[in-house]
Formats: sequence, structure tokens, C-alpha cells
Amino acid sequence: MRLINDLARERGRRGWSQARAAAAAGISRQSYAAIESGASVPSTEVAIRLARAFGRAVEELFRVPDAPAERITARWAGEGEPLGRRVRLARVGGRVIAVPTDEGERPHTPAAGVVAGLAVDEVVVSLLPERPPMAELRVVGCDPAFGIVADALRRERGLEVAWSQRGSRSAIEALARGEAHVAGAHLRDPRSGETNGPWIREALPFPCTRVVFAVWEQALLTARGNPSAITEVADLARPGVRLINREPGSGSRLLLDEALVSAGVPADSIAGYDTAARGHLAVGEAIAAGLADAGIAIRAAGAAFGLDVLPLRPEPYELIIPDHFLDLPAVGALLDLLRRPGIRAQVEALQGYDTSAMGRDVAP
Repeated sequence: MRLINDLARERGRRGWSQARAAAAAGISRQSYAAIESGASVPSTEVAIRLARAFGRAVEELFRVPDAPAERITARWAGEGEPLGRRVRLARVGGRVIAVPTDEGERPHTPAAGVVAGLAVDEVVVSLLPERPPMAELRVVGCDPAFGIVADALRRERGLEVAWSQRGSRSAIEALARGEAHVAGAHLRDPRSGETNGPWIREALPFPCTRVVFAVWEQALLTARGNPSAITEVADLARPGVRLINREPGSGSRLLLDEALVSAGVPADSIAGYDTAARGHLAVGEAIAAGLADAGIAIRAAGAAFGLDVLPLRPEPYELIIPDHFLDLPAVGALLDLLRRPGIRAQVEALQGYDTSAMGRDVAP
């Protein structure tokens, strides 16, 4: 019998030599080299040792060539119709989660499989032969800067991250359903001025730790040169001005609604109020493409597309982590990374971010 293995790829991702990989599995370097090259088939015991050394399941490292497509059932963690959707797989709390790639940081990220059927409360995923490993960390949130963190975790720790771009309320709800390890949120209560607390207390039945990611600048973005002469939120109600809005439950939409109430402007007087872009960069992209004249997003989204930026207010963006996940190695790696000055500098270079408190716990 011949097996295809992903040992070389896993070893390369960690920067390991064959000798180090062999030592981690408790086998000789010669045996390891023969298995990695395909010249030798490992025993069950050795396959398990190798899987443990790389932190993978045996079936993620070894497979039979030209075998019929494998299938796995997983909990659907996306929005909309699942059939035919490309997905990443993540393990959260002992359960396999199917995460649509088109909701991720990059729509064309490699997929683990395609949803081929529906089961009770689950989907059936047809696995692709060349697929990324099961993600060990699933994060839901709307900050595009998290892509820098996810890339660093993959590159330096060999840690697979499945990141979905969702509004703040949707991210917290994903935590409540057990579909994520970490949620990013920036929901401000207009009555108390408190950030995130009311929504956490309402939605999450377990204790959580809140960690500062950054304080960013929320802004009203307009096309370069501001051809519509927009100077304040009330101008969005002028005839001919088209808004690109964020989805309900997002912090940016909450900010817009608060500003409209303060300005005495009814939402239904604004063309485009009912639009719903997923993420800050999607707002900037729509304005840059001429599909809208204005939208609310972070300054970094305006900088990314060369737009004009009218500052509104600074807001803290927090990472919310259920306490029962704090001991996971993947979560520990994330928290360690957030405390590094180099990561902070990378995020601040995007413009509009203050990362001086990144990685610190938020007082309850």
C-alpha cells in the first residue's frame, strides 16, 4: 500500500529539519526520511506519533492516493445557503465547524472542501485532496488588520487560523453558539457609553476575558476629492448622495444610527441606508469603484483606497475570548503575539490605529 503524506509541508511550515521532526516523533531520522519520501509506510503507532508531533490528526497527514472523495459532517457556521459553498474546517470545543471561504480574509483562500449535502443541524463536506489542515483557531470580527496577526501565526507558529469577517453583534453570537474561539467587537452603548459590555452580558452565558486589540478611528469616507461636498452625517440625506452602509448589528451601523438620531435625520431619507457591506474594506472598495458616494468605516479603509476621510470618533476594538478557551495553545499563541512591538507597528502602519494597549485585558 502506498500513502500520500503532507509531512514535508508541515515540517516546512514550522522550519523544522528532518532530524527535529524525527526527534519530536521519537523515531530515527532515517525512518522519518523514508516515510516523508514515500519509500516507507508508517505503522499505526508511528503514524500516531507523527500526528501528535505536528499537532494534526492522522488523516490530515496521510491519505490513500486516488481514493474516492472523503466526506465529513460539520456544523455550518456561515450565512446563507450552504450547498456548493467552499469551506475551511476548524475545530472548536471538540466540534468540527465549516467556515465559508467567501466570508474570510481572502475569498480565494484554499478550501478544505465543498458543501455537498445537508444533515440535521450539519452539512456534509466533500473534502478536496489537496487541502489546508484543520484550523486550530477560529476568529470572527470585522477588523481587516487581523489579517496581519493571522499571517504571523501561520508563518511563525504553524498555526492555522480560520477568520471570518462579520459585524460585531454577529461575532458575539458566533461565540454564544460555540462556533468560534475569539470574537472581535466594537459596540458602543449610546446611553452609557460602555463598549461591548451590554451585548456580552446579554448574549454570552459564560465568563469571558476581553483583550484590547486597538483603538481605531471611525470616519465618514468619501470619494477622493469629496466631489459630493459631504462635511457631516446630515449631508447623507441630500438628493443624489448614495450611501454604502454596513450590515445590521455592526458597530459602524450603530455609530451611523446614533449620529443620525443626534442630527435629527430619519434613516429612510438616505439613499442606500438599506445596503449592507461586509467589512470596512468592502465599504472603501464600493466608494472607490463609484458605487457609492460615502460610507462609515475605519480610517485604514479610506487609506487603502485613497479616499477622503472625515473623522468621527475613536473607538476601542476588543477581542472577546471565553474563559474556557484561555488555556488552548492557539489562544495563548495569539495573546503572546499581540504583546509584540513588531505586530503593533505593522497594524499602526495601516493608519488610524493606536495599538499602545494591544494585548492588555479590559477591566470588567
